[in-house]
Formats: sequence, C-alpha cells, structure tokens
Amino acid sequence: MKTLIKTALAATLTGGIASAALAQDEVTLQLKWVTQAQFAGYYVAKDKGFYDEENLDVTIRPGGPDIAPPQVIAGGGADVIVEWMPAALAARENGLPLVNIAQPFKSSGMMLTCWGDVGIEEPEDLADRTLGVWFFGNEFPFLSWMAKLGIETDGRDENGVEVLKQGFNVDPLIQRQADCISTMTYNEYWQVIDAGVAPEELITFKYEDQGVATLEDGLWVLEEDLEDPAFVDKMARFVAASMKGWKYAEENPDEAAMIVLENDATGAQTETHQKRMMEEVAKLTAGSEGALDPADFERTVETLLAGGSTPVITEDPGDAAWTHEITDQALN
Repeated sequence: MKTLIKTALAATLTGGIASAALAQDEVTLQLKWVTQAQFAGYYVAKDKGFYDEENLDVTIRPGGPDIAPPQVIAGGGADVIVEWMPAALAARENGLPLVNIAQPFKSSGMMLTCWGDVGIEEPEDLADRTLGVWFFGNEFPFLSWMAKLGIETDGRDENGVEVLKQGFNVDPLIQRQADCISTMTYNEYWQVIDAGVAPEELITFKYEDQGVATLEDGLWVLEEDLEDPAFVDKMARFVAASMKGWKYAEENPDEAAMIVLENDATGAQTETHQKRMMEEVAKLTAGSEGALDPADFERTVETLLAGGSTPVITEDPGDAAWTHEITDQALN
C-alpha cells in the first residue's frame, strides 16, 4: 500500500511540475483600433504560434471609437497597449507614466486628403478652409502642423481654419462638408477611392512630407511595471514574438490579411480592403526591427512642443519616456 501511495504521490508531483513548466505567462494587449491589418503583426504572431514559442498566452483586445488605450491600462485592463506617441506623451504629462518599450512602426501613415477642385495646392492654401480632424488624442499632430504654418484653429478666416470634429469615416469629404479630412495611407484614403472618387480628383499632404510626422503604433507599458524583472522578461518575449509576426506579415502580406480577417469577429472587414491595407502598413513597419530610434523620438517631441498656444506637451519628457531594456533582450 505504501508503495502504491508513494507511486501515486510521485505521479502527482511530476504532473504538477510538468503543468507548472507548461503554464504560459498571460499577456493582454489593448489595440488602438478595431481588428484590421494595422495590427497584423500581433494576430500573425498568435496564429503562427510565435507567442506559444515564447511560452505566452496573449489576449488581443480590439479597440474602437469609445476605447482609449491609456485609460484601459490605467484601469488594469491591459499589460501593454498600442498607442500613438502624441497621445501617450500627453497622457504621461498628465500623470499616467507610460513608457515606450518598442516601436514597430517606423513611418507615419497620417495625411490630409483634400478635394483637388477647391484651390488647394500647397499647405499654405489650407487657411480659410474647413478641415476634418480626428480627436481623442489624434488631433495633436494636426495642431502642431497648423502651428508650424501659422494657421489658427479657432475659426475660419484668412488666417485660420474651421476644425470639423471628424468621425472615423470619410463622410465629411464625400458630402462636401469639409475641403479636407484626416486619413491614413492604409485605410480612409482608400475608403474615399472606394466611394467612387478618382485619385486625380484629390490632393494629399502626408505628415511625413511636411516635417511634422509623429510616431504611431508604439508599444507602451506602465513605468512601475518595469521595476518587476518577471514583467520585463515577459515583455521581452512578447516583443520578440510580435516583431517576428510583423516581419512575417511584411513578407507575406496576403496571408497576413487573411489571418486578420479570420480574427475579425464583427465581419465588417473585406478581403480586398485588408490586403490593400496590409500592403500599405508594410511600408510603415519596414525599416524597424522593433527598437525605438532616439532621433525619431526627439523629432516627435520637438513637433509636439511646437504646438503654438496649445502645445500637446509643455516639457520634454526625456529618456524616462522610453527604454531599450525590452528590445535589447528581445532582439539580441
């Protein structure tokens, strides 16, 4: 009997040890927007087993118009968030200590798309126009750009513009409620085209070309969490797997788009749109291995500080707002 008990106990202990060894570390990622190819790298990493290889159980939470990633992480709803740097640094200055741990997007996809028949040829022609602008943190690059041009944003006249609070659609342009609207190279611009507008009917101004581009879609965590070595280790594995997913998506855009579609619980996305989006997004992640380029950070900060009477941030957050600790472990 004693032998049987010892055997059973040994089996139980062995099974418990094996279960502990196999237990995956949980990570919750909050996206900035809905499920689409903008976030393909994360869905690819999950689908292809890259997170499993790093012993991670990753939950990807889609965003939406009523979801602010900084609020989600502040409330304990996520370990890591995808956020644009202007919004993240504004939140940091307002008391939420966010830190950038990786930067998969090297370039900005933001631009202003205008009707070509309203007399706008150069950025200076934007004065005395009605411009559609996204808010909820997305307005910061626009405000900095207008400040650089010396154009006021409190009313339409020869020195100012009327800012139309734009929903996350292209209706204001299609319905001629605005001369220009905010678009992304990989999304809303193509919605305008799909609405029957020919490219030659439009004129676009990319923020990258105007020297006011700010970093988008970085990975951010709370500063206090980085004091925990176990969390740092978990994030290093998460970033390593995520960047593997991004590079796979760049090389296999059609497959990546299909993986995104499989994860779209709403059924709102289409194959044509997602494949086109993935091709455009790949242009923005190209050139990044995941580590934040300090020069890109400084450029973003300078743009945000130059926000005229209403700067996005009032002080340079310095090196405390980003770290290479995670990417050094993840990529080396």
